Amino acid sequence: MSLRNETRYFRAPIKAKLIAVALAIGYSLSAGMAMAQSANKPPLPRFVSLKSKKVNLRVGPSKDYAVSWMFLKPGLPVEVIQEFDNWRRVRDADGAEGWVFHSLLSGERAAIAAPWMKGKGDNIFVNMRSDPRDGASIVAKLQPGVVLKITECNGDWCHGETDGTDGWVNQAEIWGAYPGEAFTK
Repeated sequence: MSLRNETRYFRAPIKAKLIAVALAIGYSLSAGMAMAQSANKPPLPRFVSLKSKKVNLRVGPSKDYAVSWMFLKPGLPVEVIQEFDNWRRVRDADGAEGWVFHSLLSGERAAIAAPWMKGKGDNIFVNMRSDPRDGASIVAKLQPGVVLKITECNGDWCHGETDGTDGWVNQAEIWGAYPGEAFTK
C-alpha cells in the first residue's frame, strides 16, 4: 500500500466525523431556535382584536373550509383559544367560534362593554370614570355592546377610549380582559 492510499483512508473517517459534528451542531442550533420560538409564543387563551374590515370566520383552519360568519368591523375583540399553523381558532363575545388567518388579527387590545346586558333595558350602562376607583367622577355612560380600545388594565380596572372619550371601566363589566389580568400597552 502506498502512502497516498493510507492518507486517503485516514482522511475519509475524519471527513465523516466532521460532517457528523457539523450536522449535530446544526441540529442543536435549529432545535434551540425552535424552543426559543415556542418560548416566545403568546399563551392560550388570549385576547386580540380584528385588524381588517372584513374577516371570514371559517369552520376549519384553511381557505378550503366554508365561511360560517363574516365580521364587518375592525377593532372587535376576540379570544384566541387554539392555534394550528397560521390559523387561529377564535371566540367572539357572543360565543361564536371559528378559524381566522393570523394576519387578520392584531395584538391591539379591545373590549366590549357588558355584552351580556344587551337588550336588558335602556337604563343599563357601564360607567367610564376619570380614575380607576368607584368614587371617581363619571366621564361617560357606555351602553352594553360599545367597543373600547384598551391601553392598560391593573387587575380591577381598564383604561380605554371610545369615540374620543377616555377613562377607566371596571374590569368585571367588560369582555376583552380576563379577571385579574394586568398589562400596559
